[in-house]
Amino acid sequence: MKKEYAVLIEAVTKAAALAKKRIGKVSYELKGKSNLVTQADIACQKKIVEIISKAFPEHGFLAEESQSGIKKDGRYLWVIDPIDGTTNYAHTFAHSAVSVALTDGGRPVMGAIMDIFKGELFTAVKGKGAHLNGKKIRVSGTPKLQDSLLITGFPYDRTPIKKVHVPIFTDFLFNCHDVRRTGSAALDCCWIACGRADGYWEFSINPWDCCAGTLIVQEAGGKVTDFKGKAFSKLEKYGAEFLASNGKIHKEMLGIINKTLGSL
Repeated sequence: MKKEYAVLIEAVTKAAALAKKRIGKVSYELKGKSNLVTQADIACQKKIVEIISKAFPEHGFLAEESQSGIKKDGRYLWVIDPIDGTTNYAHTFAHSAVSVALTDGGRPVMGAIMDIFKGELFTAVKGKGAHLNGKKIRVSGTPKLQDSLLITGFPYDRTPIKKVHVPIFTDFLFNCHDVRRTGSAALDCCWIACGRADGYWEFSINPWDCCAGTLIVQEAGGKVTDFKGKAFSKLEKYGAEFLASNGKIHKEMLGIINKTLGSL
């Protein structure tokens, strides 16, 4: 799939360059109380769809920003988040990315995530490993939760945060080195993949947030499941419950999440 990979890299890098040019020059609208969208999101998605459609007119798309006139089904589906971490981007908080994955029958076979601010390009092809700017990456070797650095995120719907998310966050905080909240699920996955952190959990994200990141983590030697410890069987299931880790602390993380959920 050399052509598909070349098109993937072209789409992600050109969209990231477009987004970078607009840093600090965009206004935003609200899709929800805390869910932002900028004109840069729309422009980047349009650029990605144009590049892929020109090369593969028969392929479909699953993209974050609604857009009429694009094919949304088929065996090969491109899963697109034009700017993951839009709130960060809109505030010029330097942590957001373009994320694109190609799926075959609902399973990711290649993915690319480019940090808009730092220019880091994370890539993976199924069975061929994960890379950062062309150099192979691996998850950390941290063996125990107590020695780990974790990442999480909170959903746009603030209603369950106090009752559900804060208790889990607190339990993790007392059982690891520390917890970070960065605001980009795609980059969170990449940072697990290259060993900058050891585990990442989040509720209520979407397939476009984590599809490319899932493959990158897995190809870097990590593990991705729902909170029952099961791999995602369908594309639409990606993200409702999301846990990515170096694999070594996965069982401990599942234990804390489910123990806390069971006590609520």
